[in-house]
Amino acid sequence: MHNDKQLMNSTEKQSAHNTYSRRDFLKTLGVTCLGIASGSSLLSGCGPKPQKAETFIGKARDYSIELSALIRAGLRELDVNESEIKGKRILLKPNMVETPRGAIHVVTHPIVVRAAAEAFLSMGATQIIVGEGPGHCRDTYMILEESGFDNIFNDRKLTFVDLNHDEWYNTTNLGKATKLKSFVLPARLKEVDWIVSMPKLKTHHWVGVTLSMKNLFGTLPGMFYGWPKNVLHVAGINEAIIDINTTLCPHFAIVDGIVGMEGDGPIMGSPKEAGVIVMGRNLPAVDATCARLMGINPHRIKYLSMAAKMLGPINEPHIFQRGEDWRSIRTDFQLIDFIQAHHNLRML
Repeated sequence: MHNDKQLMNSTEKQSAHNTYSRRDFLKTLGVTCLGIASGSSLLSGCGPKPQKAETFIGKARDYSIELSALIRAGLRELDVNESEIKGKRILLKPNMVETPRGAIHVVTHPIVVRAAAEAFLSMGATQIIVGEGPGHCRDTYMILEESGFDNIFNDRKLTFVDLNHDEWYNTTNLGKATKLKSFVLPARLKEVDWIVSMPKLKTHHWVGVTLSMKNLFGTLPGMFYGWPKNVLHVAGINEAIIDINTTLCPHFAIVDGIVGMEGDGPIMGSPKEAGVIVMGRNLPAVDATCARLMGINPHRIKYLSMAAKMLGPINEPHIFQRGEDWRSIRTDFQLIDFIQAHHNLRML
């Protein structure tokens, strides 16, 4: 496909200029003394924690409706106006894992990503970059083809970057929930003005749910962190979620909940029709709203409870709901008895 040459050129530049080895990287991060820091030591790099937040839920019966208009409506409800978007370069980070073509419950649907791109371009964004560093399959372009993403890049203002193989930079870990001293991040993250997390609405067999915060695991390059980002797993998945979100300070979330995944997610679960798009500026608030839609108590998701102390509200009274009321469209996602992370999550 037409982006292959771009990827090859990026990889060649990286090989020529970035001689930092993975062994050196591991030493820098201090992974020989990995452990979990006390919650009281957390310091946010995103400024003061907001006490309140807004989220938007829009109904979408299927992927054939005018999703760009729905997303624009959500942006308006959340006071995101053209003056805020005009001239900006925006990175959309979908959830992409290996999937057979047509399995619409595994990855963020490319139609939703395309709709978000159209919405931001209509508000004056100068460039939209879709970026992902898949955690399981090393052949990113095979995933693009199998998931149908290869069909959306027909506009010069809409491009793709493989975050697993982009040039990189080193930055301090501002979260400090793990003992990782720093993060190696794709250089493209420094070149954009907005990072928008675009996950799939899914259960997860290690952390209960995977939504906009967990989705940012895919911003860290597999060439340093392994497949499936093993360094982060050893450091502690919940704690790493906090550190990544604190360090990156993402600007927005748009969750594809039209068809999600229940049961043994994030890959082996079953399709679950929820019929929603969920949006917001504050990712903990967005994820807490999504959890409630799924019939899951967000306070029983460890990383959300941690996020509530430093990144944003998850208590229902502190989240102002725009669009649909989550109670009227709640649909309980299946939880699996033999999966420990699913125990005691059900909201009454």
